[in-house]
Formats: sequence, structure tokens, C-alpha cells
Amino acid sequence: MRHSPLDSAHRGLDARMVPFGGWEMPLSYPAGTLSEHRACRDDAVVFDVSHLGTVRVEGPGALDRLQSSLTNDLRRIGPGRAQYTHLLDDDGSVLDDIIVWWVDDDAFDVMPNASNTERVVAAFEGDDDCRSADTTATRAVLAVQGPNARERLARIAPEAAAVGRFRVERCTWGAVECVVAGTGYTGGDGVEVAVPADAAGDLWAALLDVGVSPAGLGARDTLRLEAGLPLHGHELGPGITPLNAGLGWVVGWDKPSFRGRSALERQREAGVDPVLRGFRSEGRRPPREGFEVVAGGATVGRLTSGNFSPTLGCGIALGFTPPTVAPGDPVELVGPNGSLDAVCVETPFT
Repeated sequence: MRHSPLDSAHRGLDARMVPFGGWEMPLSYPAGTLSEHRACRDDAVVFDVSHLGTVRVEGPGALDRLQSSLTNDLRRIGPGRAQYTHLLDDDGSVLDDIIVWWVDDDAFDVMPNASNTERVVAAFEGDDDCRSADTTATRAVLAVQGPNARERLARIAPEAAAVGRFRVERCTWGAVECVVAGTGYTGGDGVEVAVPADAAGDLWAALLDVGVSPAGLGARDTLRLEAGLPLHGHELGPGITPLNAGLGWVVGWDKPSFRGRSALERQREAGVDPVLRGFRSEGRRPPREGFEVVAGGATVGRLTSGNFSPTLGCGIALGFTPPTVAPGDPVELVGPNGSLDAVCVETPFT
């Protein structure tokens, strides 16, 4: 089990630690997931997301290698920008969803999910004009999120606080050099700060000193679900393509080739089925992953994520169904202990 450079800080705050993607990370702090969720929606929180990988890809052939390996088209952006993209299998299934930070002209930080870092490193090996290295152990990544995140961060690191949405910049915090991106996973504003591992504890403490609250993986999950954002292993994974997940915008159709393109072209021509839908149930009892989606008396799909929405005060879920199930349609969500009346809705939920 791997540990974040901030492991001792989490334990000092009595965090509830859990295994996640081969790491031991904080699920929540004594205030609890609901409080942490609301603090992110209303104020400012900091997540330790050091379990996410960082793969530095650089060299004169780096851009071409990324273009041929990942779905999105980096030529839509440029240096100093970030882009969401997918790494596909040959059948079009999403092996991982990734954020690419274009740090310098020929240098990129590719940010995979925790359990997929080795797979992403392997995807960029074997090219004399392109070097890849797993730099995860050299840094921590702190996600400072919420409507007051930038104002709080500006008190200690004004350069970092000024980095725009989906922008990437090298910044300094005192004498410490950081890479900062205007990205996150909450549906709200904020930045992610990659800081050298030996300085992470000091930055964490400084953020707490200016009133930023710590938040764990529990709140991170409820926040991303309210925002309708996919989670690898749930809404993305084997047998699920970007088109199934409603993420066709991450496919650079104007690029000549990338792994999995032929399979996506065949799926697009044949018609996409199933598709990802959102569901909202009444009451505080939450639907859960694995619940069946029943429409017209027949089981038509299954939930991939479900939880209680602290913002809406009711249950929300994501799941795959035929495209004939449309927003506004009533459904039942059936689990092992009964069913919930629900309606198919547009996402994001909030």
C-alpha cells in the first residue's frame, strides 16, 4: 500500500483512512462527508489527490506520441493549457480517463488514475524522440476547490490562485516551485497544485491556517456525482466507450489515427447503445451501484454510481440504459432491499 507525502498530516487530523487504487488515503475527517461536501459547495476545501499519477512525457516526439495514443486533439489547445482525454483499448473501451497538463513546448504531465499509472507509462515507451517517466513519488497534488478557494489561496500563493480554468503555469510559493492547473473534479472552481513532496506538509498547513477545510475521498465522490462526472471503474472501463458515456466531445475525429478509433467509427455508424443517463429519486434513501433500472415493467439497465446528494437532499445516480430511456421518463431503481421511484434527468444534477 502506497502513502501520500501528507499521510502523517491526515492521521494527525484523525482522518478515516481507507485503501484506494493501491494507496491508503483519507475518506473523511471528523466533521464528516456531508460537512466536507457542503464546505466545498459554499466555501473552500483542500483534497489530497497525490494518489493520482503523474507521468512526464517529453522530447521532440512527445506531442505526436500523445496525439496517436490519446483520443482528444491537443492541437485544439497549446502549451500552458490542460485537456481531458481518454486512453482506449483496441475495442474502443476506456482504459483510463486522463488530464494532460501541457507544461512546456515539448513537456507534458499526463495525469492518470491511481491504479493505471503503469499502464500509461507503458503506452509511451519505445520511442527515441519521446521519453516518459513516472514522477508520482516526487510530488504531492493538492486540489483547492470551492467558490472561495482562490481568495483563500491568494493569501499565501497569489500566483497559483490566479491560474485560469484549464490553464497550466509554473508558479512559486515562497521559494518552492510548483506546477498549477485550473482543474478539479467537483464541478466548481479551483486549482490543483503539484508541489515537491518535501514541501507538501508546509503547503497543507498553510492552507488550513487561512481557513481552507480538509476534505476526503467521500466528499470528492459525492461532489463529482452531483456534477455528473464519470469515475473510472464505474462509468468508464471495459465495454464502455467514450460514446457510451456521452463523452464524444473528447474524441478528436479530425486526427488521422489513435488507438481504438476504428471501433468508435463502427459504433458511431451503427448507433450508440447503451448510453449513460442520470436518475433522481425522492427521499433521503440513496440508490446504489448495481441497482437495476426498470422501465415499463422490464429491466433495461443498471446503475454504475449512486448516492445521497447533500445539495439536493435526495438520491441521485448514473447508469446505462438504451437511448429510448430519456429525460423525463419515470423509472424504478430496484436493489436487494426494495425499490425507489425515480425519474431520468439531465446531468449535471446541480
